This record gives sequence, structure tokens and C-alpha cells, in this order.
Amino acid sequence: MLKKGSGDSEVVFWMLFAIKTVILSQLKKNMAQTKLWHLENFSMLSILSKAEMKALDAMAVMRNMPKNQVIYFPEDTSNTVFLLKAGKVKISKMSESGKEMILALLGPGEIFGELSITGQTKREEIAEATEDAVICSVSISDFQQMMEMNPKFNLQVTKLIGFRLKKIQSRLENLIFKTADQRVRFFIKELAEEHGREILNNPEERVVKMRLTHDDIAKLSATSRQTVTTVLNDLEKHGTISYDRNRIFVRQFSQL
Repeated sequence: MLKKGSGDSEVVFWMLFAIKTVILSQLKKNMAQTKLWHLENFSMLSILSKAEMKALDAMAVMRNMPKNQVIYFPEDTSNTVFLLKAGKVKISKMSESGKEMILALLGPGEIFGELSITGQTKREEIAEATEDAVICSVSISDFQQMMEMNPKFNLQVTKLIGFRLKKIQSRLENLIFKTADQRVRFFIKELAEEHGREILNNPEERVVKMRLTHDDIAKLSATSRQTVTTVLNDLEKHGTISYDRNRIFVRQFSQL
């Protein structure tokens, strides 16, 4: 039996140190496994080989972003691509008068900050977590290296950039050719197409589980909050949708 004294204290110290070392080692191992799991379950990355996935895993830095945390501001250096694994991220711009325009609301499985691939040196938008999120960041040089190594992945990324630019063009056309009421209806239809889940294989019924206030929808459709309220009330009155802040239930998709 050990006697009390400095010898006992030294033994206890080294026992605690050994336990701490084991725990930290296990935590690091678990974090690495978690990051790789997130990457493997990222749809766009599914075409990468196991070796390429492990290489990307070594390049990526995973972070937990609390709600309302800004990921980047305009004029920040544009040298990173972000992969959103969990949560929601808002991409927006501010006018000189301080009015916010939401460009996109992104969900799990989406890439953002991708314009750095095209040569953008400074960010032009604000990226903000609208709920607790998990993101992986990859430097632009590493990401471009992955694109060069895998032509199929290169094509996927190129298609994504083209799709985003097409959406911007579509929004500009809506501003010019559609009324405010039509823009709100079109936004809900587009949201249901991209983020909606069909109910019992019925194409007329779709559920969008996304927290959207009237103000959010107004900023996304370039209309006023009052217009959004009027249109949503009319759509609910006619049984086209059911709406609350947590979801939009589209009952008659073809009527939007």
C-alpha cells in the first residue's frame, strides 16, 4: 500500500496525465472519423475514389458554426470553398441604404463560396449560418487540385457554377417581367421543386421543411413583407398551400 506523501502525488499526477493523453487521442480520432463521415455522405463528392476522399479529408477543416455566425463578409479574401453538411446558410447582399437582399438559402449537401474557383479574389456577399451548422472548408488551391485530378468532379463543379449563374439570371428576369405577386408564387414553386419532399409519391403535394419568415420570403423574392402576407393568405384561402414558420406544405403544386 502506498503511503501518503510526495510519492503518492507523483503517482496520481502520472495516472491523470496518462488518462488525459488517452482521452485526447480518442477525441482526435473520433473528430477525424466524423469529418470523413461527413465528406463521404456529401452527394457531390460521391464520385471521388477512396484515395481522393482521404486526400480531401486531409485538406478539409471541419467547423461547427452557431446560429447567426457570419462565415465571411464582403471584401474578405476569397480563397476557400465551403461544403455545408448540416444546418442552413444564408447568402445575401446589402444595398448602400442598408437593405438586405437574400440571394440564396442553402441546405445540407451544398457548396458555397465557389466563385473563388473562377478567379474571384474578394467576397461580394455575406454568408451567415441561420441555424447551427457544420461546414468543411477547403483552400482554393487544394480544391482546384482535386478538380484537376478528377475530370468528372471538375464537370460537377462546373455544372454547379453554371446552375447558380442561371438562377441569378432567372431572378433578374423575374424582376423585370413578373409582378410582385407572381414573384412570391414563383419563389414558393421554385423552393418546392428544389427543397420539397413529395408526399406518398403525389407530385401535387410537397413539404418544404425550412424556417422562413414573411420577411425572409420578401427578401428572397424582392418584394415587400406586406405583399408576401397578402399572397400567402390568398394561397392558403384557396387551399394551395399551408404555411407556418417551420415549413411550407404545398397542396396543389400545379396551381402555383
